[in-house]
Amino acid sequence: MKKIFISLVFFAAIHSFAQEAGKAGELLKNEASVTEMQSSGNSKTNARIFDQSKYRNQQNQNNRSGNSNYQWNRNYGYAEVFLRIPEQGYFTVEVGDQAISNGSGKYRFFDLQSGRVPISIYENGFLMYRTTLMIRNNNRMVLDFFTNEGLYLLDMYPVKSQTYGFNDWNDVWNNPYGNHPENGFYDDNVMDNNTFRQFFEMLQKKEKFDDGKLALINQQMRTTLFTSAQIRDLVKYMSFDKNKLTLAKSMYRKCVDKNKFFLVYDAFDFENSKRELMDFVARS
Repeated sequence: MKKIFISLVFFAAIHSFAQEAGKAGELLKNEASVTEMQSSGNSKTNARIFDQSKYRNQQNQNNRSGNSNYQWNRNYGYAEVFLRIPEQGYFTVEVGDQAISNGSGKYRFFDLQSGRVPISIYENGFLMYRTTLMIRNNNRMVLDFFTNEGLYLLDMYPVKSQTYGFNDWNDVWNNPYGNHPENGFYDDNVMDNNTFRQFFEMLQKKEKFDDGKLALINQQMRTTLFTSAQIRDLVKYMSFDKNKLTLAKSMYRKCVDKNKFFLVYDAFDFENSKRELMDFVARS
């Protein structure tokens, strides 16, 4: 009897593992309960009232009604939309008949049809913004959204291959796009990575002493914003900790990603200078 019980347990474990792992050609079991399938869905989506059904492929929906002659939807497009929301919060973005919800602030849409496509942005299920995009096949549209300002088109460029293009995307976001200082926006331009490399190389070539380095950097700060990583590299290039501290404090107000300013602490040789900068940031 004991052997039979052990065999049954072993068989159940194997069966459970097979369902979890699956195998090629296997129809996996639907683990949703009847109650779950009959519920109305996520409450976050209940606040939406915009009907996007006209942008969906009706033939695909008809195939769900019992027609076993399934066919791949060949009417999809090749357009892409990349959107960033650089604020804390949980947002849902709908582009055409696609929707993405997360708190990461990055939303990437692929295989969109070209033409006039609606975009809607929700925060915690409540509609905040809606407009229409004009997208083209084999092109990626890159956008920024700010809750207090609206939607900014940063760039649209051809997609040579179906890849994410992270570096291109980040560089586009670091380029100027018509900021308005009177509305609390960045009052200058963020230095993109390529320009920063050129600036840093010139700094290394022309300025060997801290006084000259500080003068050149301060002059550039009049018209430029910097990332935390860029500030770290500039501060680290100073020869003396007191000058590193002076530069780090002055550049803090020109930092576009203050949530990453902890990177700058790595540029210091002495713990007391690092602590003084941390206290300065805490008071700012």
